[in-house]
Amino acid sequence: MRKKIKWLIAVIVAFIIVGAAYYYKASKTSTTSQVTTSKVRSDSAVKKDINSRLVYNEVNSQKSITKSLKSKATSGTYTLNNIYTKLNPYKVSPLTAVAIFHTSKAAKVSYTVVGKTSKTSITNTVNKYTKSHTLQILGLYADYNNTVKIKVTYKNGTSVTKTIRIQTAKVPSSLSSIKINVTKANKKKMETGKGNAKLTFMVRTTISGKKQSKNYSFGIDADGAIRWYTTRPTSHIFKQLSDGNLLIWTKSKASNSYFNELVEMNYEGKVTRTYRLNHKALGKAKGSKKQNHNQIHHDVTELPNQDLIATVSDGGRTYVEDTMIVISHKTGKITKVINMKNILPSKFYRDYTATKSSKYMGKRDWFHENSVYYDKTDKSLIISSRNQNLVMKIDYKTEKIKWILSGKKRSAWPKSYRKYLLKASGKIAWPGGQHAAIVAPNSLGKKNSLNLLIFNNNVAVGDTKKSLANSSGKYSEGVEYKINEKNMTIKQVDSFGKSLGSKNFANIIGSNRYLSSTNRLIDFGWLDNGDAANVIEYDAKTNKQIFNVKLTNLGSGGYVYRAERFSLFPTKHSYGTDE
Repeated sequence: MRKKIKWLIAVIVAFIIVGAAYYYKASKTSTTSQVTTSKVRSDSAVKKDINSRLVYNEVNSQKSITKSLKSKATSGTYTLNNIYTKLNPYKVSPLTAVAIFHTSKAAKVSYTVVGKTSKTSITNTVNKYTKSHTLQILGLYADYNNTVKIKVTYKNGTSVTKTIRIQTAKVPSSLSSIKINVTKANKKKMETGKGNAKLTFMVRTTISGKKQSKNYSFGIDADGAIRWYTTRPTSHIFKQLSDGNLLIWTKSKASNSYFNELVEMNYEGKVTRTYRLNHKALGKAKGSKKQNHNQIHHDVTELPNQDLIATVSDGGRTYVEDTMIVISHKTGKITKVINMKNILPSKFYRDYTATKSSKYMGKRDWFHENSVYYDKTDKSLIISSRNQNLVMKIDYKTEKIKWILSGKKRSAWPKSYRKYLLKASGKIAWPGGQHAAIVAPNSLGKKNSLNLLIFNNNVAVGDTKKSLANSSGKYSEGVEYKINEKNMTIKQVDSFGKSLGSKNFANIIGSNRYLSSTNRLIDFGWLDNGDAANVIEYDAKTNKQIFNVKLTNLGSGGYVYRAERFSLFPTKHSYGTDE
């Protein structure tokens, strides 16, 4: 009898130990009390599937070009009266050139691409005194014999100016076919930057497929003239990094039907780093015919240590666009995986039916993360999820939720999550299918407070708050909120777009960018069923338009995903603006 009792006790203890171990393992997959019940891919599986790594073929292939330019700069052959110029030196930026010459005495140089109208001349200054001069000539007009004035100033204060001409070719037909109509341009109030070197860049949404490979990203001046473009296919990712280089999502071969490379390059097209990723997911969902799916989809953000955090799909057979990876800029390898299925309630992804799409191989697009922003003040991530109508903040290291701005009804959230929901102070526009959540940089560092900017598409995805459901589809707007992170409250401090009505309703894509303490740049990126986009710069204090450009005939898949205002000659990355 005693043996039976001992045996029974041993069995009970074993069950308790196994149960406790299982609970601990399950609880580790969630940063809240919500236990994930559906299977989530492991970090190791995600890393293996995406397989990010550094490749050097593009850097190596350009070495001969760089070497040739350097030899000309040091030869002493070229002088101010015999300047060497090379148009499009790296063969991917047709409206750029280098100018090389030598001076007998050390001098500093400024140079200007003469504009066709006021406030369109683009000037840059190299303040270092040297005898050897290699100038980046950026901002040329297409199909034009450009006038470039080069001013050389010596240490004794004397100066001399030399004028050269640079003839360029026409833009490709895929760009010339776009109709660019500037209806408003208050050049005195526009944020055009030092030397008028800031252009408005149209970031394209080019997706997989050979026919879409010609939808190039480009930059325009205040008149709407194209002053820069790259012939490298770009999709979604087009940003300035802390070192002044661009980061683009592109193809290892232009003829590929898929995107598979993150490339760091300057405006001339000189590549400094290339990350290559696998382009195929693990497999397709049942009944789907497509086999590949690009891993990086909407956003990549640079972290303070220069590593990159990217929005990806986890590579599995069930879900898409709900995961993030951190890529080391030193090794190109994935160092961290953040899977939103481990953070939000399992019913959100397990029972999701709000949207359906055939383009994801039949997989479930329950989250649809379209932006990630790193808040360095408290080492957190701010994330935008279109299909959950939410913007949320999580701790970068622990992945614990800090707050949630939700367009869902409060009752849709499990009780354990409701403590994270921001409470509205006054009437606010609740996010609906929103995009591009960033922090206004002038509010960074304020204790327990920040200003959040989003482009609110204002489309109710699934079951939402009544006010969002009532306004859905009637207009889109750029919104700015002030969040008190201590009291967990939010109030609206600015918005623009509601008065434009349904003609500026963008069902998908768009952005709202901080340009200065007063100026904002809004991209209504998907109008007229994707044929058009409207980019507006406005004064947040007066709500008056400063710049308005309408783009039509954008081409298949070539929508204006985001609009950015970047300088061709960046001296410092301004987080929150150079996005």
